[in-house]
Amino acid sequence: FMISGGAPLSRAIAEFFHAADILILEAYGLTETSAGSTGNRLEKFKFGTVGRPLKGVEIRIAEDGEILIRGRNIMQGYYNLPDATAEALDADGWLHTGDIGHLDADGYLAITDRKKDIIVTAGGKNIAPQNIEGMLKASCQYVSQAVMLGDRRPFCVALITVNEETTGKWARERGIDFKDYADLTSRPEVRELIQEAIEAVNARLASYERIKDFALLDHDFSQATGELTPKMSIKRKVVEQRHRDVLEGFYRETVAQL
Repeated sequence: FMISGGAPLSRAIAEFFHAADILILEAYGLTETSAGSTGNRLEKFKFGTVGRPLKGVEIRIAEDGEILIRGRNIMQGYYNLPDATAEALDADGWLHTGDIGHLDADGYLAITDRKKDIIVTAGGKNIAPQNIEGMLKASCQYVSQAVMLGDRRPFCVALITVNEETTGKWARERGIDFKDYADLTSRPEVRELIQEAIEAVNARLASYERIKDFALLDHDFSQATGELTPKMSIKRKVVEQRHRDVLEGFYRETVAQL
């Protein structure tokens, strides 16, 4: 067996490896919790979760969905940073992790998003974008990256990059000529392909969670473009700022139609 941590493990990937008789147990912890705080066990595990609390660790979910952790494994504070310590640790000893999640009936913890990434729509609805982005990428082999946005907006939109290998193969098989990545993403047939994938995901979501419009970008995210971290995580604020004109266009068009 193997243990996975440090980044989310797709349930589909865990199930795929398990079908090949390779068990991957997902665990969860932070530097502030002296590493591991929860974990799946050989004899007790649930894919799609990071397991149950380790011995001596308490987990509680705050009213806003934030994961709180308490126990002897929690740090005493950040060195010479009293304000940061007060923000992270409350008077009752709970560490505010900044992660959003929930506990199921059996006490298994599932992490859905980062608190700072939660979208609060103009109508006051809370949306966890990474969960929906993950659904789209898992269900569509042609999507490389997806960034869902809509904080304080009337509806949600998405910036999409395509997988050049799979999408290019799909296009060539249908006689669709293209010169490069940007040309590929400009093809109306490719937009229709991604639109179908988005509609399939939308059908599984509440109305306020649905992606109402999207743009296919003319490049994929990378460290070179400054849109991915060395861990290949999306720099959401960078992406949002860099493509602000595209985002503003979504909402200008909607207002013009009203």
